[in-house]
Amino acid sequence: MGNNVCKGDHTGHLCVLASQEKFEKIKKLVANPKFICFNCGRVADCEKNLCNPMPFN
Repeated sequence: MGNNVCKGDHTGHLCVLASQEKFEKIKKLVANPKFICFNCGRVADCEKNLCNPMPFN
């Protein structure tokens, strides 16, 4: 999608959680998404859980 840059602490990002198969935790973090990752297209409630977040608006 975009430049593969990572902003912030990568350990809490959805891509890392998915690779660790922490799907129950992911469900809680994406219940009311307001941000989309410009790298992978995943959505999350909070920008801190994405590598390259952009608000939906």
